[in-house]
Amino acid sequence: MPAREAPAEMLPSSTTAANRRKSVRSKCTAQVLDELPFCLWCRHRQGYENPSLRLLEATDNSVGMSNPIVYLAVVAAAFLLAGLVKGVTGLALPTVGVGLLSLAVPPAHAAALIVVPALITNVWQMISGPGLGSLMRRLWPMQLAICLGTWASASLMARSETAFASAALGVALIAYAAFGLMNVRVPDVPAWAEWWLGTFVGGATGFITAATGVFVIPAVPYLQALSFEREEFMQALGLSFTVSTIALAWSLVSAGTLNLGTGLYSLLALIPALAGMIAGQHLLRVMRPETFRRWFFSGLALLGAHLAIGVLW
Repeated sequence: MPAREAPAEMLPSSTTAANRRKSVRSKCTAQVLDELPFCLWCRHRQGYENPSLRLLEATDNSVGMSNPIVYLAVVAAAFLLAGLVKGVTGLALPTVGVGLLSLAVPPAHAAALIVVPALITNVWQMISGPGLGSLMRRLWPMQLAICLGTWASASLMARSETAFASAALGVALIAYAAFGLMNVRVPDVPAWAEWWLGTFVGGATGFITAATGVFVIPAVPYLQALSFEREEFMQALGLSFTVSTIALAWSLVSAGTLNLGTGLYSLLALIPALAGMIAGQHLLRVMRPETFRRWFFSGLALLGAHLAIGVLW
């Protein structure tokens, strides 16, 4: 006759504690957050490790309750700071947002969260000037190459090892920060070279976008080399970033990383992003832009170095 199972109150305390922990873990935050692996235990099972997340590690009794709150707080803080930078400089919302969010989630999920705020703010920037039609006629080879490069390299971030994506993102941030800190003067591009050089730059930008979720390198230096006036330059940035965001979103949807649940969180992130942009515009009135740029690029370089070398820890 098979032995009867002992009642829960008669089991050793260590056994019941283990069962409770198993029960808590079964209610993982990833289920609540539509498979976003914010829960450290789940990230460990999926092979994701980042030493910067150890401070966010929840105890066994709080995995199911505190992580959603911490998750939303981290996302809101990242987008608030990213919006602040965009309000002062006119760019870098996706760069800062993806960089900061990658401290808490894999870069592919960070890129998915950035889609809605990046798209709306860049469309706003793109349509704010009067010469959109002429810009599109001039820059269409670059924009087409961005799309093709992003789609051809879509698997680099969505399906690759997270360690590779984090390291690639770190290198991209360091390169962009170095370019900004050194204040490199880019030679002007002759008109006859724009079609082939723009195509090459667009393809390289698409490749880096697919690998990291960041689309400033080499697009921004190239656009600076076209000798636009400031208003036209900002509109050209808005056009390039809008196309990059759409191409990235398409790739993430195809890979299953960007879905309805992630899109909802991305839509909610628009609120702190816009609040940060408004705050940045006010900060611009009381702070020298040069001082802010130095602090911004220095912080971006440190963040990139942390992401790049963190995979070796």
